[in-house]
Amino acid sequence: MRVLGELFKAVEAETPYGGRAVSFEPLGMVWLGVEGRRRRERSEAEGAVAVEIATAEARTDPRLIEGRVIRFGGADWAIAQVDAGADRPGRSTLQLERTR
Repeated sequence: MRVLGELFKAVEAETPYGGRAVSFEPLGMVWLGVEGRRRRERSEAEGAVAVEIATAEARTDPRLIEGRVIRFGGADWAIAQVDAGADRPGRSTLQLERTR
């Protein structure tokens, strides 16, 4: 399934009270070929957290780096891994994650 997603970069700023605020700056749009989704549980300090994982393919783009966020289908997905495959020049495989 091909979808059009919006790419965002997290921008951190210090609040007047000494805390940190995170906002997201739009970087543009990207076409994704989204493959199967699966769920797993990950242990964190607060307990087990359900994580949904998806694999997607996109054209190689320098804006696609780990830690950025892609919004599509009404959900925000974090880019967990980018693999520029040698078997398909010009294409990158993305591992996407979202916490439920």
